[in-house]
Amino acid sequence: MCTVRPFVCSDLLKFSSINLDPLTETYGMAFYLHYLTHFPEYFQVAESADGSIMGYIMGKAEGSVQKEMWHGHVTAVTVDPEYRRLGLASHLMKGLEDISDRKSTFFVDLFVRVSNDVAVGMYKQLGYHIYRTVLGYYSGDPDEDAYDMRKPMTRDRNRRSIETKKPVIEPYELEHT
Repeated sequence: MCTVRPFVCSDLLKFSSINLDPLTETYGMAFYLHYLTHFPEYFQVAESADGSIMGYIMGKAEGSVQKEMWHGHVTAVTVDPEYRRLGLASHLMKGLEDISDRKSTFFVDLFVRVSNDVAVGMYKQLGYHIYRTVLGYYSGDPDEDAYDMRKPMTRDRNRRSIETKKPVIEPYELEHT
């Protein structure tokens, strides 16, 4: 049994084992607290019956309505390896998409490592499209490219949010509006 509920501050002390996964991006405490205070509806946790954290999702709404760039953004979604392949990540993603639709966003986007075939496949099954490739998005040795994936929301009736003008970009070319 699993309960999806809003993330609370005390969860920060219980989710570190999930963040040990090498494909999970980790952040400093201040970053998580920023999301928790500014975008609480986008920060959800899946909890087992015994109170352990099975997974979480954090995101935000950002961008410009005038430029049709108002969108939901998935900052992180991860599931403890013990609970993978149960549909939990899909469930968390659906919740974030529902929130984004209620906020009348045009699309939901996310970044994923090009090498993470399992995640890319899951996102495609959920209706996401590879919008473009961002060269060297993930730092490391060597740096790794990311797919910028998007899924149109109800407001984008013409699906313009997935029409790319430039299929490969550098990180400095990302829009931050």
